[in-house]
Amino acid sequence: MNRSNTKKLVITAIFAAVAVVGSTFSVPVFGSKCAPVQHLVNILAAVLLGPSWAVGAAFVASIIRNLLGLGTLLAFPGSMCGALLAGILYKSVKKLPAAYFGEVFGTGIIGGILSYPVAYLIMGNKSAALFTFVVPFLISTCGGTILAIVITLALHKSGVLENMKASLAA
Repeated sequence: MNRSNTKKLVITAIFAAVAVVGSTFSVPVFGSKCAPVQHLVNILAAVLLGPSWAVGAAFVASIIRNLLGLGTLLAFPGSMCGALLAGILYKSVKKLPAAYFGEVFGTGIIGGILSYPVAYLIMGNKSAALFTFVVPFLISTCGGTILAIVITLALHKSGVLENMKASLAA
């Protein structure tokens, strides 16, 4: 494994840990646990590491959250879809708003819709409908995205964001 990938692996693990610890601050909304810190982490990982590493951080955080009883199986489609779309859009456009939009649409809409079969078939939630989780996921992701906007814009204006990206690429 080269030095760049080792750095990315370590940062991915740190992001997963932050997401798990941050999930202790969750808000229940319509049967899902909204954890805004996960969405903040998704955007930071997407911008700094790229889509595959961001999805990896979201996946690991979802596993640990479920093992610790801090989340539900709905954490998987929600967090992973947002991380993936944020990473893909940021990688394509190279603009922070693309990552923000990717996180909100990926988690809120795509993740919310993909949570339906998980809730209905795996979790046995027979009252779930196709769009049941869209509103709570949108609430959660909007909160986390607002946090990410504040942090990433401050990092960008100070030049730290570019330095961090350059350090991870070297």
